[in-house]
Amino acid sequence: MSTGSPDGAQRSPAQREGPGVRATATEKPHIPAPPSGPVGWERGFSIGMLHDMLRVRRMEEKCAELYGQQKIRGFLHLYIGQEAVAAGAMRALAPDDELVATYREHGHALLRGVGMRAIMAEMYGKREGCSRGRGGSMHLFDKTRHFYGGQGIVGAGIPLAVGLALASKMQRSTRLGACFFGEGAVAEGAFHESLNLAALWQLPLLFFCENNLYAMGTALKRSESQPDLCRKVDAYAIPALSVDGMDVVAVYEAVTAAAARVRGGSGPIFLELRTYRFRAHSMFDAELYRAKNEVDAWKLRGPIHTFSARLKQQGDLDEQAFQELDAKAQAEVADAVAFAEAGTLEPVQDLLRDLLTAPGDA
Repeated sequence: MSTGSPDGAQRSPAQREGPGVRATATEKPHIPAPPSGPVGWERGFSIGMLHDMLRVRRMEEKCAELYGQQKIRGFLHLYIGQEAVAAGAMRALAPDDELVATYREHGHALLRGVGMRAIMAEMYGKREGCSRGRGGSMHLFDKTRHFYGGQGIVGAGIPLAVGLALASKMQRSTRLGACFFGEGAVAEGAFHESLNLAALWQLPLLFFCENNLYAMGTALKRSESQPDLCRKVDAYAIPALSVDGMDVVAVYEAVTAAAARVRGGSGPIFLELRTYRFRAHSMFDAELYRAKNEVDAWKLRGPIHTFSARLKQQGDLDEQAFQELDAKAQAEVADAVAFAEAGTLEPVQDLLRDLLTAPGDA
């Protein structure tokens, strides 16, 4: 499917024939051209951005491996392929901006500053995790980093972000609210209620929709009569922009500009970040709804691959430097796994902690 012009997207046989049909490889998928051209950043900033994406990629790959070994249990939603969104957005936001994410939030948490050790320990369900082992993959949380989850319910974080932005406005703070969610959340009532209130109250809030085309497992054109998400947002008189979410440069520049406008008092802004996940929706997903050749074609637009190629072309990176960055990321992952392995499980006598109030404590 096309991310550039949803109305002109090519439809696969499965999409034409209706629900319950497996995706096939009979059509060549329409994939936008990969990002190209010079990167106009200082070299150190560019290398830092590349390292950010490598850290996320290697951590997620290791999580998939550990899940196969049953060391990570429960649900696991990997961010592989979407790294440019978290990397570009996090560097464009201020450290005290209030952030809310969805259940595919490992990359957001890591690049927000939540330690990889704390994230991995949380994946293991250990007390040393960022949510004391009680949240797991979908509920990473760190108040000191102004990172408020990690939400297991589709769209649940959007109204929370509205509340955080309202608090910032009432306190006359320069902080922004920002929430990340997938295009599947656009079908939720909470999304529409939140946009309406944010517009009515002119809140300092950035809505980041990571449109990876398939939500949980249904193509956008098969679930939405109007697949142009920016047109939906027009109904709430909120400025909206569609951005290439596979290009970390485009993401960073779009979020930087949008954040400046919101801090200037413009009210909320909506960014559709057109991206693509290379792995299934979750580790339980049989992934019958999209063809392998489509996934392979999108991998040629992978954010790490295309960004590093641009840096090499302009002389800011060579293969040895890339391998050194990659080795550094893998070493951090290995350290985090060792930390999680050595962590401690919560004692049985503490299982009701924070759930029930002791008599007399109310």
